[in-house]
Amino acid sequence: MTELSFNSSLNTFTQALTQKGKSTNTIVAYKGDINQLFAFLSAKGISDINTINPNHINDFKEDLAKNEYTAKSISRKLNSIKNFFSFLKNEGLIEIDPSIEVKHPKYENDAPKILKPIEYRSLRDACRNDTRATAIVELMLQAGLRIKEIENLKMDDVKDNDIFIESYESHPARTVPLNNSAKLALQKYLTEGRYPGRSKNVFVTKTGKTLLARNIRSLLNRFFNKADLKQIKVNDLRNTFIVFQLKSGVPIDVVSQVVGHKRISTTEKYLELIESKEESRGIKLKEL
Repeated sequence: MTELSFNSSLNTFTQALTQKGKSTNTIVAYKGDINQLFAFLSAKGISDINTINPNHINDFKEDLAKNEYTAKSISRKLNSIKNFFSFLKNEGLIEIDPSIEVKHPKYENDAPKILKPIEYRSLRDACRNDTRATAIVELMLQAGLRIKEIENLKMDDVKDNDIFIESYESHPARTVPLNNSAKLALQKYLTEGRYPGRSKNVFVTKTGKTLLARNIRSLLNRFFNKADLKQIKVNDLRNTFIVFQLKSGVPIDVVSQVVGHKRISTTEKYLELIESKEESRGIKLKEL
């Protein structure tokens, strides 16, 4: 086969990711991981994709470990690399996928952090004078929204008793019911706290521009600190919603649909965090 350079192969891959609707952050992460492999191989005098073999990738994996990357970080980088080579193979750009034989390092996933009642009450208290932060917290804690879904939420997506989540990346569209706490917090923000602007998004900055995911994360981290919550991450609010619903007896298929899990097996993993569960089969979501 003709020589295939690192840059041209990566450009072809990232263009395909863009066409599939992958987010900018996802594409940047893929590029960073793959370019790190390329830098390692270039230092060894390798510049043609077709000359890469499993030993080269294993050497890269060992080099990451020597430089004190965690097993989880190494596994994530290998996932990017495997997706990259699988794409090239499927497109007929390479004959053999050198990453197939390379195994992921073993590691244990950290159990999701679930907020205790005293913790989420403390967070609510810290946010009480900020209607925007309160609405964001309640949508994650009481409706299980992802941070990107908070960013993407449009004014037209807000209904009386539910909100519509548009499809994005690989996540399908869905409708999420709002309990009383989430509904009141959102209504108060929209009527009293939302800054005017041209943005069609629900959550905006003081200048009326869309509040981006990174801004939302910074905002919530500020209130985590104000509430003196240690080792709490933004996604732990969503984790708390999932576990509380399952523990309250809401059927797992209902919870899975509400939070937008593509596979029910993803939701099942949260069952390990539940010591006991009511036998109720009522489908009404519970309120924290």
